[in-house]
Amino acid sequence: MENLINRPGIVVICGPTGIGKTALAICLAEAFGGEIIGADSMQVYRYMDIGTAKPSLAELGRVRHHMIGVIDPASPYDAAKYSRDAGSIIMSLGSQHRAPFVVGGTGLYIKALIHGLFEAGASDPELRRELKHTAETRGRDWLYQRLVSKDPDAAGRIHPNDTYRIIRALEIYELTGRSMSESQKSHGFGENRFETLKICLVIDRKELYDRINRRVEIMIEQGLEDEVRGLLAMGYSRNLRPMQSIGYRHMMDYIDGNMTLDETISTLKRDTRRYAKRQFTWFKKDPEMIWQTPDGPDEISQRVKAFLELRPCT
Repeated sequence: MENLINRPGIVVICGPTGIGKTALAICLAEAFGGEIIGADSMQVYRYMDIGTAKPSLAELGRVRHHMIGVIDPASPYDAAKYSRDAGSIIMSLGSQHRAPFVVGGTGLYIKALIHGLFEAGASDPELRRELKHTAETRGRDWLYQRLVSKDPDAAGRIHPNDTYRIIRALEIYELTGRSMSESQKSHGFGENRFETLKICLVIDRKELYDRINRRVEIMIEQGLEDEVRGLLAMGYSRNLRPMQSIGYRHMMDYIDGNMTLDETISTLKRDTRRYAKRQFTWFKKDPEMIWQTPDGPDEISQRVKAFLELRPCT
């Protein structure tokens, strides 16, 4: 069996949106000569900066970041591809003796990176086109209800507006006769690819929600509406998976006249708070997670120092 000590060591800084992961991770990476690998399923996309709360230019200038703005919004991307891409970066950093800090709030991406992930090989372009046509003619809601009847577990994890993932789950079911959930369960997650220190940030729920509310207001002030209008003007479809994410679908509803600006802001705050709650639920399932408040950087720094001394990056 491979000696675990020989596996690369990575530091994971995770937690819900708006809690302060980026600021902490930059300080740690600067202190320990590291680089940051984003673990956010939306920040990987180009042109989507304000609504995904990407690091600022000043923050990007302090520490080298990876997996930020590297994928076109029209290109399909998932946890399995992230695992491959981020894993390659980690191995490259190891050869340079640079400490990898994996930072973000997408729990599935982090889990896929560490353990590997089921990547369904079943694919049929004709079937996929048929399912897309069904979504266009009968409606996305009809297709989602079909998924609910075939694979309720997958439907529970997929947002009803996420047409791409709905179609992918149904495609796997039609081709294999098994739900995506069954395929993933039979595959499971493999043995750790890396030695990890996992730190999840936590603060009082009310304080977090106040931060989220303020973040939404800042996004509006920074020009989220213009960003969404720009994406539409560039020809990106409203039905694309990233365009149906939090913030972007809300702003499209406003642009279409379905909601007032006040209603849009209120709904966006509510849905972002709900998302943060789901993030907490995900991370609480990991028994290896170390819970820390972001205002205790010295204690976190000591943990990181001890970890990197015992488990070098190479």
